[in-house]
Amino acid sequence: MSIAIITGSAGLVGSEAASYFHEKGFEIVGIDNNLRKEFFGEDATTDERKRILSQSLKNYRHHDEDIRNDQFIESLFENYGNQIKLIVHTAAQPSHDWAVRSPKTDFSVNAVGTLNLLEAARRHCPETVFIYTSTNKVYGDAPNRLPLREREKRWEIDESHPFYENGVDETMSIDDTTHSLFGVSKTAGDLLVQEYGRYFGMNTAAFRGGCLTGSRHAGAELHGFLSYLVKCALTGKKYTIYGYKGKQVRDQVHSLDLVRAFWHFFENPRQGEVYNIGGSRQNHCSVLEAIELIDKIAGKTVDYRYEDKARIGDHIWWVSDIRKFQNHYPNWRLEFGLEDIIGDIIENSQWQQREPATSEPFEIK
Repeated sequence: MSIAIITGSAGLVGSEAASYFHEKGFEIVGIDNNLRKEFFGEDATTDERKRILSQSLKNYRHHDEDIRNDQFIESLFENYGNQIKLIVHTAAQPSHDWAVRSPKTDFSVNAVGTLNLLEAARRHCPETVFIYTSTNKVYGDAPNRLPLREREKRWEIDESHPFYENGVDETMSIDDTTHSLFGVSKTAGDLLVQEYGRYFGMNTAAFRGGCLTGSRHAGAELHGFLSYLVKCALTGKKYTIYGYKGKQVRDQVHSLDLVRAFWHFFENPRQGEVYNIGGSRQNHCSVLEAIELIDKIAGKTVDYRYEDKARIGDHIWWVSDIRKFQNHYPNWRLEFGLEDIIGDIIENSQWQQREPATSEPFEIK
């Protein structure tokens, strides 16, 4: 049986990938030690998702291990060898704000952990497909230099700019910007994935995601913008908007649409690729517009306050240009619209009756 190793397997994208590729006939080896709970508190625990996967997927094996443990990673890859046909690397420290608390932890998880996996793959299964969930934060605050115009409920790029119609493409530079420490560590992993593809000829891709979301997301104040916003609406928790008048724009992609993209890449892999991936112009909104949509769909008004202080390196406007991936894989398309995504979170999230934990300012990602 072909094996897929999935890191962060109890998280949003990892659990979606575990279910999807299990259905495709893979034996799934999941790695997830629930660091998310350590990062963001009990409200963000992935224990329940791990339980569901272990009980519902016949060919799923879970390891409560850390990707920074090079000895474990080496032993695992040596054991399975060339049976490993796919690696989906989603494990990460995903927050701007948390990274400042412990830069060494952030870098060791996002950069060193990625290197451990790449090197083990090169040594034991060099023909495997290696998929890395990168982030649009590799561009740092460069998007904020775009010619932006303030509108009633959102910031919008000037209509004369080449990025207006389809969003930001992969030609935007990742240099000479303020990334945040989180952005730096994820960029390091992104570059490693590219280099192992180009230098060693491995089948690798870095998917630079916009806002990844869906009902599997254990949204917390420090991470998981849309999921946490819906959670606040349904529980009555006060939500805080930080900076840019709440008009900052994000595109939203459902985790299942993202994992379907992974499948297309697996079927016809390339070496050292990078793809901007997100909701594109099809699924984007400002914070204020998201609040209005939740009110429309759920009939719940979000109780929020505003703090006129934006986070360092935060994007004012981001929409992913996904045409490069679509050109390479024309049979892939987004199947979840923005209202579908919000409806899925409202109907299927397991935290609906739980009060969100109190924490420090969250990141919109």
